[in-house]
Amino acid sequence: MYYGAMYGGSTTSILLNVPGEASSVLTCLDGYAMARAGRAGAALGIAAIGSFIAGTFSVVMLNLIAEPLANFAVSFGPPEYFALTFLGLTLVTSLTGKSLVKGIMSAVFGLLIATIGIDVISGAGRFTFGQIELMDGIGLIGLIVGLFAISEVLENIEDPLKQVFITTKMRFRDMFPTRDEWRRVLPVIGRSSIIGFFVGVLPGAGATISSFIAYATEKRLSKHPELYGTGIIEGVAAPETANNGSTGGAMVTLLTLGIPGGGSTAVMLGALLLHGLRPGPLLFHNQPDFVWGFIASMYIGNIMLIILNMPLIQMWVALLRVPYNILMPGIVSLSAIGVLATDNSITDVWIMVGAGILGYLMRKVGFPLAPLVLGYILGPMVENSLRQSLVISHGDLLVFFTRPISTVLITLGLLSLFTPIIRGVWKKAGSPEAEY
Repeated sequence: MYYGAMYGGSTTSILLNVPGEASSVLTCLDGYAMARAGRAGAALGIAAIGSFIAGTFSVVMLNLIAEPLANFAVSFGPPEYFALTFLGLTLVTSLTGKSLVKGIMSAVFGLLIATIGIDVISGAGRFTFGQIELMDGIGLIGLIVGLFAISEVLENIEDPLKQVFITTKMRFRDMFPTRDEWRRVLPVIGRSSIIGFFVGVLPGAGATISSFIAYATEKRLSKHPELYGTGIIEGVAAPETANNGSTGGAMVTLLTLGIPGGGSTAVMLGALLLHGLRPGPLLFHNQPDFVWGFIASMYIGNIMLIILNMPLIQMWVALLRVPYNILMPGIVSLSAIGVLATDNSITDVWIMVGAGILGYLMRKVGFPLAPLVLGYILGPMVENSLRQSLVISHGDLLVFFTRPISTVLITLGLLSLFTPIIRGVWKKAGSPEAEY
């Protein structure tokens, strides 16, 4: 189920521009653009293949280096987590589209939305306006579904020419990239698998952050970064590979330290404890049959993923043959049901509606949606780790520069933030127009 849910999020992201998981947000950018261009099969195919390769790689790494990686993860304190999330926030420069200023404004707005609710350190309510329903903050699923799914429906109602509708039957070879795309995408899968695994090892980082880091990294390494977001296959492979690569990484800290990396692994931890199994350093010694059987099931899960999903691609693509006036009510209804089922709260449905209107308005004025999601996801981690670090150091900001890991991460973050700005200024200074 863990692997299936992780991969399944890509299907709706590519076909309907509806992220099935928070980690599939960036898949919408290029996956949906490929579907609009009639290449939904290739997008789904590379998502499945990349997920299989990354999942297998992460399980192999779990076998080989679980213990030393667990010790490394334990060395992360509040300063290191702040530095990591700061690096993540600087990736907004790779997600801004045509306007860097609008992208930064979108990310800052996401950070502001993340402050709604109870302050976990002081216990005070912030921006709740006396509404008990907002004490827990804005629900992630309602926000994402509204921003992408509902705003997409509103935009298609306004402009029917944007609707994706195919009439030709997809051939078997249409499920795979072209030879030239294979040449370009295999290095992307390799790098994103590594990024996904090592980011997944860190508790709290998880698949979502790894997908953002992988996408931003590949965009910066690309010879044609301007093509990202327009339907380039590397833009599908990077986030989908990274989020599945993080699954094995999350198991490292779960099995060796008993520390869940996210919501899914927290549920797994509870299930293990209910069965009398206590994850930790002694689990491999005391329960070897369980541990290696568990790891073997991860191998089998990856194989089943590719066996089940590749034949189903043609069936999923057939959804695009459904007329949009029939498909649209289904999208809205299923989105509302999914959001409601998350916490059984009607407030989340209203959040979805509000986020849909917000997303529609942002699209109309050219503000990118992905930076807002990035800011919202990283906001609590940035704030909490910053405040904890300052409490530990009694307000001394040098705490971030006296620890090797945090120093390296902050340096990388500053380079990530200022390199695109300097490059843009350099290009303008060297352009022919600048000489006159």
